[in-house]
Amino acid sequence: MAVTFVLLPGAGSDSWYWHRVVPILTSHGHAAITVDLPYSDESAGQYEFADVVVKAFRDVEGPVVLVAQSMSAFTAAIVCERTDVDVDLLVLVAPMLPAPGESAGEWWANTGQSAAQRAFAVSEGRDPAATNDLRELFFHDVPEELIEEAFQAEEVAMSDTPFETVWQAEEWPHVKTRVIAGSRDRLFPVDFMKRIVRERLGIAPDVIDAGHLIALARPRELAAALEGYVEGL
Repeated sequence: MAVTFVLLPGAGSDSWYWHRVVPILTSHGHAAITVDLPYSDESAGQYEFADVVVKAFRDVEGPVVLVAQSMSAFTAAIVCERTDVDVDLLVLVAPMLPAPGESAGEWWANTGQSAAQRAFAVSEGRDPAATNDLRELFFHDVPEELIEEAFQAEEVAMSDTPFETVWQAEEWPHVKTRVIAGSRDRLFPVDFMKRIVRERLGIAPDVIDAGHLIALARPRELAAALEGYVEGL
């Protein structure tokens, strides 16, 4: 079954993040829409981000699979609440999995992310204090040529506004949801992700052998997982 994948990047990123996955999906007959979120706009929070996403696929005919990386899980949850759009499946990739009534800024302390990241670093023999090395934290399993391309690109500035937006919901949207975690994710360690997904959604994430940036490091495995979910619709 052919579907339209709507792909959201994580914080500080843009549609380039999905450039290795999109050709695989489209070569198999699917459509793919990548959405750039206005992360640098001080006037835009998560609900304004959701408006941008809805505008991108409002007129799409046929099944829609919304895929969100990292912090854009907050945006995706808000999109799925909207009554003016129809999302058939929500897939969250290495997500900041939100809870109703929570902001992205509160999420870190609420989930215990910092302690989990530190414990994972210690378990791997890495310096738990070296949290500002973006190459080591995010790009440790990404091909070198992509790392250089990523760091040569213009940096996407991050506003504080999306971190301050509280998700005004009472429950998780009634949309079929799947979660993908990276087994070597240094930001959101896999055991941490399994706990949060179980506590908040009551399901287990599927795991891909990758770090946080799964679409860059393991595009074929990620695309296969997405298409596998579509077969189950």
